[in-house]
Amino acid sequence: MKIGIGLPNQVRDVRPAIIPEWAAEAERAGFSTLGTIGRIAYPGVMDTVALAAAAGATSTIGLLSDVLLAPVWPAALLAKEAAGIDGVSGGRLTLGLAVGARPDDFVADGHGISGRGERFERDLRVYRDVWSGLPVGDNPAVPRGTREVPLLFGAGAPAAYERMARWGQGYIAPSVPPDRAAAAFDQARDAWQRAGRDGSPRLVALAYFAFGDVEAGRGNIRDYYRNFGDETASVVAAAARGGAAEVKEAVAAFGDLGADELIFNPGLDDLNEVRRLAETVL
Repeated sequence: MKIGIGLPNQVRDVRPAIIPEWAAEAERAGFSTLGTIGRIAYPGVMDTVALAAAAGATSTIGLLSDVLLAPVWPAALLAKEAAGIDGVSGGRLTLGLAVGARPDDFVADGHGISGRGERFERDLRVYRDVWSGLPVGDNPAVPRGTREVPLLFGAGAPAAYERMARWGQGYIAPSVPPDRAAAAFDQARDAWQRAGRDGSPRLVALAYFAFGDVEAGRGNIRDYYRNFGDETASVVAAAARGGAAEVKEAVAAFGDLGADELIFNPGLDDLNEVRRLAETVL
């Protein structure tokens, strides 16, 4: 199982300049992937911006949005942004996508939360058209030679699994304990088989972590999820791995599930967190 690390782009009031430093440190440490958590209505850095900064600061590490809220974007604009990040990185981007659930993230006119599932289906076709070089207006939106960016899908609704099996290369489980991730992975595998896909979907697990001030890290995670209600926010925060023993336990548990990759997302934006995680899991 590969081990990746998230960028701290959605830690409340993150210092944006730390993002390229964090990315470079993670690559030097040997992590497989840099991930991002994405939303708009929160005082962080947009996932596309964080991924672009990481692309420019690194040369080999993978880049993954885990997950980006696709229907909040005009489809052609997101496709062009993603193609640009992928091109700058030398083909290292994978887009992890979901429909989103918080109404306040849907800020663009004509791209509200209502009808987002149907809109997402249309958008996926637009992405492929843009990446293949079909015109947007009078011209293609992307340079010749642009590749189709690989897609993974998150969320737990039946439509999300079906969408993953039709459009994607795999599935990203939510930040939940291993037993709940196991059920999600089973549904992803079942959807893949029903769709007649060869092989198996790529399965990515997510876990929050903190090494320094663990309670502050859990507080940041709780704050990020608080508009889902205090109970949900507290459950997610409590599941964050605090310190080496809990981090190692997560690696063993998700490895036993057959996850292809586990990405540890930070609760703190302290650069020392990268080093301490690497010392523990790599």
